[in-house]
Amino acid sequence: MFIPSRIIFEKGSINYNIGRNIYDNFSSKDNIEIINLNSNKYKEYIPGDNLYSQYREGKKTLIVGVKRGIKFQSCKPSAHFQLPLVSGCMGQCEYCYLNTRLGDKPFVRVYVNIEEILDTATKYINERLPEITIFEGAATSDPVPVEPYTGSLRQSIEFFGKLDNARFRFVTKYNDVDTLLDIEHNGHTEVRFSINTSFIIDKYEHFTTSRNKRIEASIKVAKAAYPIGFLIAPVFIYPGWKEDYSDLLMELAEKLPNNLKFPITFEIISHRYTITAKNRILQVFPESELPMKDEERKFKYGQFGYGKYVYDAEVVNEIKEFFTENIGRLFEYKKLLYII
Repeated sequence: MFIPSRIIFEKGSINYNIGRNIYDNFSSKDNIEIINLNSNKYKEYIPGDNLYSQYREGKKTLIVGVKRGIKFQSCKPSAHFQLPLVSGCMGQCEYCYLNTRLGDKPFVRVYVNIEEILDTATKYINERLPEITIFEGAATSDPVPVEPYTGSLRQSIEFFGKLDNARFRFVTKYNDVDTLLDIEHNGHTEVRFSINTSFIIDKYEHFTTSRNKRIEASIKVAKAAYPIGFLIAPVFIYPGWKEDYSDLLMELAEKLPNNLKFPITFEIISHRYTITAKNRILQVFPESELPMKDEERKFKYGQFGYGKYVYDAEVVNEIKEFFTENIGRLFEYKKLLYII
C-alpha cells in the first residue's frame, strides 16, 4: 500500500466520498503532511530544486483531485479507451515510459469523482453497441497500491460486472488485491501482473513488490475466478536471460491453479527506449546501468510517429521463438496476445 509523505487535496476533492475517506485515513498521522488547496496550484508544495530531487519528492506525494472535463483517451492495442481512475505510480522503475509520459508530474494522483467517470464510460459503451467496449485502468498508472483507501477498482469491477457489452482490465506490479477477491466480477475484469526475472526486478524496479509476492497475488486472483494475464516486460537480453525467463515461466506454470475458467493471457515486450527517455532516465538515475547504447540497437519509427531504439531483428526473433516455444510447452490453457 502506498503511504505518502504528503497528501495534497485539490479544491473540492474532500467533498467526495473517496476524498473524505483518504482524509479520515491519514489526517491523524503526524508523519504525513496534509495540504488543502484553495486552487489547483500544487507544484509549489512539492519540494525539489532539480529534476533528481523533484522526482523523488514527487514519488512521495499523493494528489487527491477531481477529474474535470472528462474525455477518455484511446488505448490501443490494450483496450479501446483508458479509464482515468489514477495517474502516476509509487514505483521507481528506471526504464518506465511514465518517466517521460508524465514528465514533471511524477506524483500519484487519484480522482474522487468515480461516479462521473463511470457515467462517462457508459456513454462510450452505448456509442459502440452492440460491440463490446474494453477499458484499460492502468494506462498511465498502477491503481493497486492506492486501492485500500480509494476503492476505485472495486467500484469499477462491480460496475463492469453488471454489463454485457463492456470489459475492464488493468495491470499491476503490486499485491494489494485482497479487497478485490470477493467481488461479483462475472469474468468481466482481467487482472494482469507485470512481472520479470528477479534479476531485472531487483536491479531496475525500485519500490515495487517482489516477484514472489506478485506471483502469490496472481494465485489469489486466479482462485477468485478472474481472468488473469501476465505482462512480461521489458524483456532484457543479458547473460543467462534464457535460464532466468525459463525459471520464471516454470514457476508460474507450477504454482497457478489448473482449473482456470479463462485462458491465461501473455503480453511480451522487449526493451526499447527513445532519446528523450534516455536523457531523462540519466538525469533521474545518473548511475543507471540500463543497456542504452545506441550503437547496439536498431533505430525504428513507431506507430506514434517518433523513433525508438530497439533490439535488432535477429534478437527480437530469438525472443519470439523463446517465448512462443516455452509458453506453448508449459501452459495448456493460454492465449499469447503478442510479442514485440
